[in-house]
Amino acid sequence: MPGIASKPIRTVLRWQALVTLVCAAAGGWLAGVHGAGSALAGGGVTLLAGLAFAWLIGRSKAATAAGTLFTALKAEGAKILVIVVGLWVVFKTYEQLVTVAFLCTFFATALIFSAAFFVRDGDRVGGSSDGR
Repeated sequence: MPGIASKPIRTVLRWQALVTLVCAAAGGWLAGVHGAGSALAGGGVTLLAGLAFAWLIGRSKAATAAGTLFTALKAEGAKILVIVVGLWVVFKTYEQLVTVAFLCTFFATALIFSAAFFVRDGDRVGGSSDGR
């Protein structure tokens, strides 16, 4: 994902996209085309929120702890705003929404975003570069 300098955020966005696709395949298999579309919408809301968060963090030129904290809070607020608006848009406009597929994918991908804390900038995911 060009433009996103943070390895943890890039990694988590990839995980969210993968989980969204897996859930869409499962939703399509279980509930047809609207099950797949609902799962894509659920993952799409959190992916857009994650991209908004990453964009605001990436634009920051904060040089102090207070500036960094302000940027983090602003990015988190933007993420929450995108989620609220995204949920409203989907529930208001998607008449054939398969609620279970939508919410399962939404919650799964929302929980994945918190995993960015565990992804380190210097290490490969799943272990260190020397195989340990």
